[in-house]
Amino acid sequence: MQSPTDNETGRMETSAGGELISFEGDTVQEPYEGMLFESEGAAKAFYDEYARRVGFVTRVLSSRKSERDGSIISRGLGCRGGSDNKKARHLQTQKRDRRREGCTAMILVKREKPGQWIVRKFVRDHNHPLVVQLQKSRPTLDEKDKKIQELTAELRVKKRLTSAYREQLLMFVKDVENHNEHLSKKVEVVVDNLKDLEAKRQELLQHR
Repeated sequence: MQSPTDNETGRMETSAGGELISFEGDTVQEPYEGMLFESEGAAKAFYDEYARRVGFVTRVLSSRKSERDGSIISRGLGCRGGSDNKKARHLQTQKRDRRREGCTAMILVKREKPGQWIVRKFVRDHNHPLVVQLQKSRPTLDEKDKKIQELTAELRVKKRLTSAYREQLLMFVKDVENHNEHLSKKVEVVVDNLKDLEAKRQELLQHR
C-alpha cells in the first residue's frame, strides 16, 4: 500500500521500504537500507538504473574482499558528481564542480551469505543539481528485453511448426513411396501373368 508523503517532491513511501519518486510522470524505486539483491552485480545494475533515471552518474567508492577466498564481500557505489564542463564555462563552474567531487550520495551493499546482498547504507541527497536525461523516443532496456523474449518465443513456435510440417511431409513421402512400391509389385504381377498367358497361347498355336 502506498501513501503520499510529499506532494511537492513526488515522494511516496512503500510498504516494502524505501520510496517511489516521480520524475516527469515516471516512477522510480529508491534504494533503502535492508533492500536485498541476489548478487553484487544485481545491486550495481539497480543503482546504475536508479542513477540514470534520477539524473547522476555512478562510480565505485570502495570494495572489500574476503580474506579467505578473495571474493568481494562489500561494495560502495556513489555519485560521480556529473560530467566535466566545457572550457568556455570552466571558470564559472569551477567552484560547483569542486562541490560535486565531494558529493556524499552513495549506497553500500554487503554480502550476507551466498546469493544474498543487503543494502547497509543509503545516502540520498546530492550537493549539486541533478540532470535527468529523458529518452522517451528510444525503448528502455526492459522494453528491448521484452521484445527479444517475444521474438524468441515466436521463433520457438515457428521452429516447432516447421518440425511438425517436416515430419508430416516425410510421412506423406513415405506413404507415396510405399504406394508406388505396392503399385510396382502389382504391375509386375500383371506383366508376369500376361507373359504366362502369351506363352500358353503360343504353345496352343504350335499344337494345331
